[in-house]
Amino acid sequence: MNPSFASFTKLMLHPLRFRIFLLSKLPSAYFSGVRVKSLDESNCEVTVPYKWFSQNPFRSTYFACLSMAAEMSTGALALGHLYKRKPVVSMLVVKTEGEYFKKAVDKTTFACEDGEEIRKMIEESVMTGEARTVRAKSTGKNRAGELVAEFFITWSFKAKK
Repeated sequence: MNPSFASFTKLMLHPLRFRIFLLSKLPSAYFSGVRVKSLDESNCEVTVPYKWFSQNPFRSTYFACLSMAAEMSTGALALGHLYKRKPVVSMLVVKTEGEYFKKAVDKTTFACEDGEEIRKMIEESVMTGEARTVRAKSTGKNRAGELVAEFFITWSFKAKK
């Protein structure tokens, strides 16, 4: 367990600091309206609205915006477990898979519940000094609770020497 996870969560849920972070590091997520709704050591929820900037010509949320929110729901968990960690562990997306089930025409919330598995792979990487991967699942639902999309983001972790 990373003792700094709570301070990382506080930063991610702070409306102004998080938006400044997005604007400086992930401007497309900022303009698309991607936001972290909730975050703890095992779960993360990220929302993406249906609005002018995130829409496609077919009047639904553009697949890239959905993918961005799904990735953030898994990546925020990983970043939280790595925040202020010694030794430093690098992380990288090595594969993405997505399946779409319903047209996204309102706010979509992506949820990832794989925080514990992500933490275990980070610990293994630190213990062995070798890269470890985890395939994290993020499920996107609309306001009515209907399944819109499902993504699998494969992350690689490697402890730096």
